[in-house]
Amino acid sequence: MLDFFKRKGSTSNSSEVDVELPTTNVAIPIPENTDVPIPENADVPISQTQFQRIDLDSLDYDPGTRKKIWEYHVNQRDEIRRAYIKKGPHQPPLETFKKSGKHNRSFQASWYRNNSKWLEYSPTTDAAYCLPCFVFHNPNVVVGQNTFIVGGFRNWKKVGGKDCSFQVHIGKDPNSAHRVAEQMCKDLMNQSQHLQRVVDHFTTEQIANNRLQLKATIFIVRYLAFQAIAFRGRDESFSSLNRGNFHESLGIVTFWNEKVAEIIEKAPKNATYTSPRIQKEILHVFSAKVKKAIREEIGDAKFCIMVDEARDESMKEQMAVVFRYVDAEGFVKERFFGLIHVVDTAALTLKNGIYSLLSQYCLDIQNIRGQGYDGASNMRGMWNGLQALILNDCPYAYYIHCFAHRLQLALVKASKQVVPISHFFLTLLFLIKIVSASCKRNEQLKVANANEIARLIDLEELETGSGLNQIGTLQRPGETRWSSHFRSVSSLLRMFSSTVEVLQNIIDGAIDGENRAEGESAYEGLTSFEFVFILHLEKETMEITDKLCQALQSQSQDILNAMHLVSSTKALIQKFRDDGWDGLLTTVISFCEKHRIDVLDMNARYVARRDYDKQVLEKELYHFEHNVVQDPEFKKLKSLFELSQWLVRTGNSEHYKLVYRMVILVLTLPVSTATTERAFSAMKLVKTELRNKMEDDFLNDSLMLYIEKDIASTFSLDSIVDDFEDLKERRVPFS
Repeated sequence: MLDFFKRKGSTSNSSEVDVELPTTNVAIPIPENTDVPIPENADVPISQTQFQRIDLDSLDYDPGTRKKIWEYHVNQRDEIRRAYIKKGPHQPPLETFKKSGKHNRSFQASWYRNNSKWLEYSPTTDAAYCLPCFVFHNPNVVVGQNTFIVGGFRNWKKVGGKDCSFQVHIGKDPNSAHRVAEQMCKDLMNQSQHLQRVVDHFTTEQIANNRLQLKATIFIVRYLAFQAIAFRGRDESFSSLNRGNFHESLGIVTFWNEKVAEIIEKAPKNATYTSPRIQKEILHVFSAKVKKAIREEIGDAKFCIMVDEARDESMKEQMAVVFRYVDAEGFVKERFFGLIHVVDTAALTLKNGIYSLLSQYCLDIQNIRGQGYDGASNMRGMWNGLQALILNDCPYAYYIHCFAHRLQLALVKASKQVVPISHFFLTLLFLIKIVSASCKRNEQLKVANANEIARLIDLEELETGSGLNQIGTLQRPGETRWSSHFRSVSSLLRMFSSTVEVLQNIIDGAIDGENRAEGESAYEGLTSFEFVFILHLEKETMEITDKLCQALQSQSQDILNAMHLVSSTKALIQKFRDDGWDGLLTTVISFCEKHRIDVLDMNARYVARRDYDKQVLEKELYHFEHNVVQDPEFKKLKSLFELSQWLVRTGNSEHYKLVYRMVILVLTLPVSTATTERAFSAMKLVKTELRNKMEDDFLNDSLMLYIEKDIASTFSLDSIVDDFEDLKERRVPFS
């Protein structure tokens, strides 16, 4: 960090050095201090040219062929400007000038005398130019004002007279563009007032004060980013009662630290380092250092990419990129590496965005050993999907459809195929809708729940303690998240009596037939034996699958452990199917008796409404489990090395090719894309809280600090100060 904020031209004692990371086909250095894309002037583009020393004696002084000032590196522009000003206008003393136009006119050497301080002539283009305007040229001004800068002036008949073009260019207004440029040239050549001279006269104490002032800003920026708190307020003027989180936090710091308050009070008004732009620069410094640390942590190791895309709050399509790898100490890491704004979600667009990011940070495509995406067609398509496009370039980048997504989709799909289960969830949604339809009913539910908890505590049927027996509410199941189904079922079981009481209140207090009919329908569905039985059945089943779902989203999981978890979950479900009937039925009957629900006669003759046996049978065929896992020879295997040999020897490597390939990629391949999902959750939080129209770079840098705060928190404030100073030429020194 210290290197990033040091004064231009100064030496740094920081121990940080640039590290060249190996790659086979990319030679782009890791971006750090050189060309950070934060403009010196919002209207002037930044040259992407690397910083190189310029021989001032070799500068082209012909105004028709010379490079524009803004084409040089930002840190060299003043040096180039001074060289051109010192040289003076290019006024070649030609004996004759080229004639042009239908009137056969030409440039006149006598024009030099009346405009000696600014007028230039180019024999190459046969045009007149203005030196001060060239030196401080803004390429974004309207085209009509660029005549004496870019294209050159050739309309010789308009020189002289009342409407002389030379006088029009100079302008009558003392604040005309030409006069302002002339004054800027004088200021630049006034070495006693030059910024570098002023900076050089700062004392050690002043530099220490400057660093302390900037540290306060850095500390607040880091705090706000770590907590995903909005930086800016609606009104940040001094008269505002709430100037926004940044300025209010700075006020807290100055209130408790008189030294910081005194320094900020005495700071030059043009160097307070509290503006939104400075905040973004500091965020960018943090983000760049986090990415550099992650890149160095990866080194030349093989890695996996995990990608997901979603729209943010401002309706921009964002692609989150996460790297999974094993570090030098053998730990599996999943690191968020940033957001990439994409114009669409086409597979080729996503591929180009990923390749651009990899190239920018010298990550070799051939080192990819896995791809982790969801099941969308643009991601998993076998021919034109993202995984297929990357496989064409790197045949070892095996694609893994997120295990957690697959589990969720399988469970949700299976539940909808079994009519009683599907009907159960429809009834559950209807119940939650009726009970949560108004604030009044929600309040009734909480009061009933509180009374029920108090009653059970009096009966000593509930344990008491900190955090126990919280008053809750019914939770709505999501469309694709099976964990939300489990929480919904659990909340209804926990608040069953309270829900029944609210429904009875709705029935008794209904003033029209529609509300009463809804209440009675919900009550009849809730208090039916079939609903209660499936409620307990789903609770027991989903307890097993929910543990698997949560485990699959853990960053530390690898393919081998995931397969073991799936196998153990299947075994537990099978055990519940084989041995859990009696216990489940006993629990359901006890529950029904407690809540006065009629219990069906289990000895009565059963009449099936439909035949579901074939559908259930088709979903119980697990070829690998029956053909391989049950083999006695398989059970004797003790290591993955023995397993790979055995699969080849028995020919199972051909029958189960994907299994054989996965054996040698157990650590690097991802289990889920939960990290990218968390990135989008954070993006939604940050985008909502930090304003809806924030720039992509600001969003990306904010997320980098928020998600990878364990890395960002290791950087000292001093290092941030030095990197901040090195970002561009500053008005005050920090070293």
